[in-house]
Amino acid sequence: MDNTNYSVVSEFVLLGLSSSRELQIFYFVFFSMLYIVIILGNLLIIIAVTSDSSLHSPMYFLLGNLSFFDICQASFATPKMIVDFLSEHKTISFSGCIAQIFFIHLFTGGEMVILVSMAYDRYVAICKPLHYMTIMNQTTCTALVVISWAVGLVHTLSQLSFTVKLSFCGPNEVDSFFCDLPRVVKLACIDSYITEILIVVNSGILSLSTFSLLVSSYVIILVTVWFKSSAAMAKAFSTLAAHIMVVVLFFGPCIFIYVWPFTTYPVDKILAIFYTVFTPILNPIIYTLRNRDMKAVMGKIAAHYLRPPKVAEMSFVARISLY
Repeated sequence: MDNTNYSVVSEFVLLGLSSSRELQIFYFVFFSMLYIVIILGNLLIIIAVTSDSSLHSPMYFLLGNLSFFDICQASFATPKMIVDFLSEHKTISFSGCIAQIFFIHLFTGGEMVILVSMAYDRYVAICKPLHYMTIMNQTTCTALVVISWAVGLVHTLSQLSFTVKLSFCGPNEVDSFFCDLPRVVKLACIDSYITEILIVVNSGILSLSTFSLLVSSYVIILVTVWFKSSAAMAKAFSTLAAHIMVVVLFFGPCIFIYVWPFTTYPVDKILAIFYTVFTPILNPIIYTLRNRDMKAVMGKIAAHYLRPPKVAEMSFVARISLY
């Protein structure tokens, strides 16, 4: 009989990005600034899309939802990571760890589908322009967003269904800045081979299938535009090249980490930064700063909220003088 004493793990230790104190202070400042920009940039997009009637179209409706996903995705672990840079004991409770696993797969699964929905919107707009408003009506757009959340929810619940059944009684150090599922599974007391297979089937297939749909839609769009005119082809390629860059930065790390979860590499936690921090900050840049209508609306919002106080005071004095 095995007389080894096991203690049930009640918390995990997050090793973070670095053990160097100097680097941690630098990371604290750097990621704090990035997180503020992510929140403000994506909130500005949501405000612009909901407040200005010129942006009440399917493309901007989906863009607003993408920004909401980006805020959620950047917030499930980044604030704790920032706080941990100044903390000696980087621990997270077992329930907090499970919550991080739940939210990361909810938001990443949903964002994958919303990106496919946006690619489908561009496909209809370019390849079937006469039927665009008929196909991409309000019902269709709402259904695409609901499907995004539904896929994310089913995806994350299916991951948790076999994760919560694992027993953790030994090592509790997670070599990452959040509870990354492949790394947490490695700490289970029992053989995790079957669980790793399920991770591949679940996360791997979702990542690969949505990525394939996105690439296929971009190829179809480029082929369609190529037959129309070379000028339109150059413009479409310039726009889609930026979109493809974001897609690769988002899907690349996900596919690398979750299609081969059997072996974890030190670079995995660096790759995780791309889809938790860098992609949420790139989306506002790619999808808005290259769009004239969005830039015009954001300029109006900025002019309204950032108006110098002296102008307001002069306006108030002028109103008094009228009496």
